[in-house]
Amino acid sequence: MSEEHQERALPHDLSAERAVLGGMLLSRDAIADVVDIITAEHFYQPAHEVLFNAIVTMFAKGEPTDPIAVTNHLREQGTLTRAGGILAAHDLLKHVPTAANAGYHAEIVRDCATRRRLVTAGATIASLGYSGRDAAEAVDAAAAEIASITAIDDDDDFAPVGDDFGDFIEEIEGLGRDGLAMGVPTGFTDLDSLLNGLHPGQVVIVAGRPGLGKSTLGVDFLRSCSIRHGRRSVLFSLEMSRREVQMRITSAEARVALHHIRGGHMTDEDWTRVARRTPDIAAAPLVIDAGPNQTVAQIKAKCRRLKQQGGLDLVVIDYLQLLTAGTSRRDNRQLEVSEMSRSLKLLAKELEVPVVVLSQLNRESEKRQDKKPTKADLRESGSLEQDADVVILVHREDAYQKESPRAGETDLIVDKHRNGPTATITVASQLHFSRFIDMAQT
Repeated sequence: MSEEHQERALPHDLSAERAVLGGMLLSRDAIADVVDIITAEHFYQPAHEVLFNAIVTMFAKGEPTDPIAVTNHLREQGTLTRAGGILAAHDLLKHVPTAANAGYHAEIVRDCATRRRLVTAGATIASLGYSGRDAAEAVDAAAAEIASITAIDDDDDFAPVGDDFGDFIEEIEGLGRDGLAMGVPTGFTDLDSLLNGLHPGQVVIVAGRPGLGKSTLGVDFLRSCSIRHGRRSVLFSLEMSRREVQMRITSAEARVALHHIRGGHMTDEDWTRVARRTPDIAAAPLVIDAGPNQTVAQIKAKCRRLKQQGGLDLVVIDYLQLLTAGTSRRDNRQLEVSEMSRSLKLLAKELEVPVVVLSQLNRESEKRQDKKPTKADLRESGSLEQDADVVILVHREDAYQKESPRAGETDLIVDKHRNGPTATITVASQLHFSRFIDMAQT
């Protein structure tokens, strides 16, 4: 058989693997350097993986890690044959005159392991292309496969408790200074005090009946994130056009009546206000995607791209009932919503970004005398409540009682807060400016 038809071996460097293990046998300092770079899974040769595990285990116990001690440990564990036999550890020293370069060789081993995973991922992605799965679902699975390659080498969640304790102390100090635990500020003082901002990995459901302001609140979160604090956000608007979103943002920032902008009745003062705020709005790292009929898989792919291109701090989706899962479960809407809810939670966790999902409430709240909604009124699936870390219900008494003494007030009912207390936060409605503001600002 010609060489080009022979199956290619997966990327590996046995010389580098032997050099790493030999250095570890020569020096305990080398062990400390190497374990910060690679794990046993990075080795191509199974015997080398067994030897690495033995050395690291003995090092952690404070035991000697010379060839004689390691060989005895392997014998006691019944793994000496798998490690290459009685002379395996001794033979490694023949390839390593010094332990000084163990870290350098460990980088080579890790590089080879990453390329092996890339080859494996390529084969998996190719099989997805030939499978009968929905195309959008297959693309999402392929993107996740690629993302997993680097995730294995950068697993901050899998570490001893003390590894990042310095960072933890700095975060606590930050709490004392500004009350925010590294979250994205919502722009509302009392809501930020309750939630400590919007945190990476969270799914936040903002729900309300049509016309009560859930989209307005979602845009308020985006303005706080990107215009006020310069952090990158993205809005997936399945209902409003790009121009309508721009109009709402301009109205809120410039304090120009939205109907003036929409109707083309801008006064000179309106234009002056818009001109004053335009530079900050235009420079904000806020991405608008107003494409219709989007699937969760498409949103996940775009968010991954934004994260890779320069980071991402907040995702807002307006709104859930216009979203599709892009799978074969379209005949069962409850299962489809459950699948989307879980996918959005995985997106938030994978990209370490808060995902705010706007959602409609069913009509049950309007049948009650006080009209006050609860999280049980979320439409179509109980999984929304289950997967959400925070549920915020938007309620306005004056929407149902025209003579209400609370005219101009909106309740943000935090009906679920996985990591803290629930409460009702009252804000002022300025819907003519397409925004809510703190009551103290009125």
